[in-house]
Amino acid sequence: MTKNLTLLLSLFLCLTGLNSKAQDFQKTPQGIKANVGSVNVEIQFYNPQTIRIIKTPTGVSLKKESLSVIAKPENTELDVTSSGHLISITSSKIKVSLNDETGKVAFYTLDNKPLLNEKDYGVQFTPTDDAGEQTYIVRQAFRLGENEPIFGMGQFQKGKMEQNNQKLFLRQANLETVIPFFQSIKGYGVFWDNYSPSYFTNNPQETSFESEVGNCADYYFMYGGNADGVIAQMRHLTGQAPMFPYWTYGYWQSKERYKSQNELVGVVKKYREIGVPLDGIIQDWQYWGDNAHWNAMEFLNPEFPDPKKMIDDIHNLNAHVIISCWASFGPKTKQYEILNQKGMLMDFKTWPPFAENTWPPKPDAKPSGVKVYDPYNPEARDIYWKYMNQGIFSLGMDGWWLDSSEPDHLDIQDKDFDNITYLGPFRKVRNAFPLEHVGGVYTHQRESDSSKRVFILTRSAFAGQQRYGANSWSGDVVASWEHLKDQIPAGLNFSLSGIPYWNCDLGGFFLWNFHGGIENKAYRELYVRWLEFGTFIPMMRSHGTDSPREIYQFGQKGDWAYDAIDKFINLRYRLLPYTYSTSWDVTANSGSMMRALMMDFPNDKKAINLNNEYLFGKSILVCPVTDPLYVQKKDSSMVEDFSTVKTQKVYLPEGTNWTDFWTGQQIQGGQTVEKEVPIDIIPLYVKAGSILPMGPLVQFADEKIDPIEIRIYPGNDGDFTLYNDEHDNYDYEKGAYATIHFHWDDAAKKLTIDDRKGEFPGMLKKQKFQIVLVSEKQGTGLGVTAKPSKTINYSAKKISLKLK
Repeated sequence: MTKNLTLLLSLFLCLTGLNSKAQDFQKTPQGIKANVGSVNVEIQFYNPQTIRIIKTPTGVSLKKESLSVIAKPENTELDVTSSGHLISITSSKIKVSLNDETGKVAFYTLDNKPLLNEKDYGVQFTPTDDAGEQTYIVRQAFRLGENEPIFGMGQFQKGKMEQNNQKLFLRQANLETVIPFFQSIKGYGVFWDNYSPSYFTNNPQETSFESEVGNCADYYFMYGGNADGVIAQMRHLTGQAPMFPYWTYGYWQSKERYKSQNELVGVVKKYREIGVPLDGIIQDWQYWGDNAHWNAMEFLNPEFPDPKKMIDDIHNLNAHVIISCWASFGPKTKQYEILNQKGMLMDFKTWPPFAENTWPPKPDAKPSGVKVYDPYNPEARDIYWKYMNQGIFSLGMDGWWLDSSEPDHLDIQDKDFDNITYLGPFRKVRNAFPLEHVGGVYTHQRESDSSKRVFILTRSAFAGQQRYGANSWSGDVVASWEHLKDQIPAGLNFSLSGIPYWNCDLGGFFLWNFHGGIENKAYRELYVRWLEFGTFIPMMRSHGTDSPREIYQFGQKGDWAYDAIDKFINLRYRLLPYTYSTSWDVTANSGSMMRALMMDFPNDKKAINLNNEYLFGKSILVCPVTDPLYVQKKDSSMVEDFSTVKTQKVYLPEGTNWTDFWTGQQIQGGQTVEKEVPIDIIPLYVKAGSILPMGPLVQFADEKIDPIEIRIYPGNDGDFTLYNDEHDNYDYEKGAYATIHFHWDDAAKKLTIDDRKGEFPGMLKKQKFQIVLVSEKQGTGLGVTAKPSKTINYSAKKISLKLK
């Protein structure tokens, strides 16, 4: 062993606190500070349920301002006691102890039930060099309960619901979204507040975070009692999610790419001509022209001669448009010139790698020269918005597609992370790139114009990004049945990480497995099933390359693929009152739109780890079809066969009854059923006691919102709050909105509609409700009820009615 290695090992052991002697502690307004061997430990209560644990090597001054956490510590009444080597701090909700000999921190309920323990001597600081800065590799280890399920960690497309028994490399990538946060079935969560590439490990011996760079171990423990409570604490820490515009919950059409403004507008016109609802259209890249002008935020492509007219034409068709912008710039753009002069560009290989747009590249292809900007720099974010506003937003653009927001990092070299950003070496802040980038656009647009809600579609996220009006998609997935299956637990774990808005490319981005694209019948079946799943996620958006995806590309009325797509797009629109009210629950109550079954059925062991079912909102159980059933390979061709209706197994969680959405049949929970799934049906079940509002059939979201069909699913008492506002500004933050609370008394078969609370400009003074008590004869499927149980003209005053 060399002398230097011996010294390094000695320092390592010293910093881990091994064989160290206990020291005194001191009380602070938020908790305590103590020194354990060569480690300073601080326990800070942010509120009675959320505690920050900070550990630093003795002698290291801590200067850290969190990029994710925006909450400040509240005044919390605490009881601090000590006995032997244990120091205990108790709030009105939770108890924390510190062993001042081993450094172990442990968390308990007030009745002393263990929640989470650190391992003895569980923190480690290993000296390292980060682009000339002396810092540490930081590791913190915990010991979970035996067979304790945990969830979250962002989006990793491995098909797993529980995040146990695996090692994850935490560095943002196209298909992987890093959020270093997990929550337990016990009702607590842990957020590791570090932005450098890290490892998360869970096995029977330990659960740990290990980060490449950090001058402290810094994590937040939050106790919510259940998954909703944990998410509420995480949002309290990192920010609440604002409302999206109403129209964003309609149907979106996109592809890679519309090559002219005539083609873009023509798609919207075609949807209006054929009578299929549409609200959003997306313009992908290259409207700026060649790669030297990459992301110029100008319409330099001659196929887009009048972008203002293009946007106006779309608006006149009662639709909306968003456009692709990137976190990088070509060498001939105005942005590149000024950012380069100011030293605000990073030097690593990003997309596009070559100057020409041809793919695959020519043997003599020259580098593109495109470089990523430094979003950690507030001045760079100002510059980014200046050109985005001048060149695009001022024309009337409705939102943003911030592509490659992780960003693309090709041919990764360790030296790439030595780039110096505004906040220090890139390695130190790598994973927070999407948070800073998306946050810059959101903040600037809100400062510029509050009459239009910010809507950002983006490919990556980090903890806290929900506060910036962003909906993240799962990346450039390859079309396959396996990847469709993977989307379900990927989206659910993303939501369980505290960020409620997620979506994916319906049909898969690349069609490498399906020669012929949509002409391939096997792909048509996959696309239909993927779109059916997409009806029940926060954003219903068709997108991909290699083949067009517009509904009319799949034939016409009477063709099985066309009819199924049409049916589910219309179902999406009928559900708008339910979906928009659920989005209000997200904003007002830290709710979740996609709900893993462990959220509502934590005591049902069969439900906890199911990776193919979930709740959309709190009422609708969704079980997407993720296997080919009707198109099979025969000889050398694909053959469709609909002569026999196939079935799919569905587990209905225990503790409640369920009603088949399509048939009205009531079924007891706690059992697996076989559901018939013709090509235009996926298993949908509504929880007993649910009150489900369904809007009229429309061609676009704001065409009309009246009458609303109120479906009552008997079998239990139930409540629902119907929400409405102006649909596209921030006046709701000032109280300009209205809610109507519905209560169903199942024993008395009585529905009570309370007084309407609140008001807003343009609100309907009277509203028609068609009340339906769902049975096998009435209130099923997509159709508008011909004969409701009762029809009332509601004028904002409380009313009760009996139903038979």
